[in-house]
Amino acid sequence: MAVQTGLGEPRGPWFVSPNLNTGGGGLPVVPDGQAPPDSTVRRRRRLLAALAVVALSTASGAAAGGYVAGTGRGEPAAAQASVPADLVGTAAQVVPGVVSIRVDGRGGTATGSGFAIDDQQHVVTNDHIVARGKGTTVQVEASDGRQVTARVVGRDTRSDIAVLRVPPSVGLTPLPLAKPGATRVGEPVLAVGSPLGLPSTVTAGIVSAVDRQVRLGNNQHTAVQTDASINPGNSGGPLVNARGEVVGVNTAIATIDGNGSIGIGFAIPIEQAQQVADTIIGKGG
Repeated sequence: MAVQTGLGEPRGPWFVSPNLNTGGGGLPVVPDGQAPPDSTVRRRRRLLAALAVVALSTASGAAAGGYVAGTGRGEPAAAQASVPADLVGTAAQVVPGVVSIRVDGRGGTATGSGFAIDDQQHVVTNDHIVARGKGTTVQVEASDGRQVTARVVGRDTRSDIAVLRVPPSVGLTPLPLAKPGATRVGEPVLAVGSPLGLPSTVTAGIVSAVDRQVRLGNNQHTAVQTDASINPGNSGGPLVNARGEVVGVNTAIATIDGNGSIGIGFAIPIEQAQQVADTIIGKGG
């Protein structure tokens, strides 16, 4: 699988916040590494500078607070912390069902992620990744490094969902799906995929918001918002809860000056993705 070397494709469709007015309709995610207008760049640089000061101050305060609030013997609190066992187990459970996707087509090569949803080896991913292809097949790499050709079962541009099918011999582990309406703000989640061409990457965060109304591309969506780090190449991968259930399909990130993750990512709720995927599979096999 080709290694992604920069913050380029695929970044996902444009995201515009309906609540952030910058004089022209919000803060866009700039797709495909395109530069934003100069006026927007200047505004974002001022914002980024302010955020950097806040982040530095917060980090310094957190470090000092951790040292004081540790054991009382000068040992930092961070040294006492351990990785939650449930997330370790979740990562081990989920990774075998996630794949890296490479699409060669117009304008070069696009990379993304996907995950198995059934024992028929159907893989859900984002349509904006598959749309770059020239034909009806794409290249898929499993977590164990095996590379195969997958058939494009079908696509739905409006929902940004596409379904692939890999050969049965791949034996992907289907991921369980969360029940509709079960996702809660504040619960821990993992984003799994291939950011920047790095397969089987896991990043952790929480659900920052549910039912977030955003515009992705030309369509209005209800999205799950997360602060789990999502970068180019994560598109199409699963956002999973601590039980290993998929709560959403990672689709877009908000950026400042077209850079990487700033802790604001968006996923298509799994109930929407499942409905579209079931329709596609019913039509295409």
